[in-house]
Amino acid sequence: WRFVNFSLECRGKMSEQQGAPEQLAAGKSQGGAGATYKVVVFEFENFCGKKVELSAECKNVIEKGCEKVGSIIVESGPWVAFERQAFGGEQFVLEKGEYPRWSTWTNSQTNNYLLSLRPLKVDSADHKLHLFENPGFAGRKMEIVDDDVPSLWVHGFQDRVASIKATNGAWVGYMFPGYRGRQYIIENGDYKHWNDWGASTPQIQSVRRVRDMQWHKRGFCFFFLCAAVRSVANLTLLPANFTGFTF
Repeated sequence: WRFVNFSLECRGKMSEQQGAPEQLAAGKSQGGAGATYKVVVFEFENFCGKKVELSAECKNVIEKGCEKVGSIIVESGPWVAFERQAFGGEQFVLEKGEYPRWSTWTNSQTNNYLLSLRPLKVDSADHKLHLFENPGFAGRKMEIVDDDVPSLWVHGFQDRVASIKATNGAWVGYMFPGYRGRQYIIENGDYKHWNDWGASTPQIQSVRRVRDMQWHKRGFCFFFLCAAVRSVANLTLLPANFTGFTF
């Protein structure tokens, strides 16, 4: 499967929602080996209380003097945070932006723990991912190139993803459609079994690219299926190389 979808880019702030911070922008990442990383974690919501600044991985924020994390500002990134010390437990993707409370970085909250963080390396401006129905790269295969997919069901892949090959870029998979539920970080490499990306079951129903936002303007993207866009905007009257509306 190869997906080439239209995009709609809007400028300005968006309402708070997990999986799409207000600074999420259109376009490819330019991150990589020369990228810099900085994140500030705060003890309480709305950037109050004790704060700790990090520019490298931290296996335990408690050792930095922060007993808990209630809000976060990512000045340059992206980062991945973890429920437990030493990068264990539930994962949370943090792209450049402000996260004033827990609900802005997860909607799968089972507790109030966020105890470790590390930079998330974006190795390429391009993104390419192969999903497989069975372990060991067997069964039906779905290829995603430079696109976000809010629902695998729409493309007939259902919800069983048992192995993955990430050949370019960094990705995040979600248990449910619409980028909801537990998050799973997929960095460049081969994942022969769902345990390799920290899952207890082979369930992923949506995936999106992770971008390094240092070189991007603020904004965000909505991705539509071609048929849906045509029915609304009558794209059949537009040039063949049309890629979206810009506001």
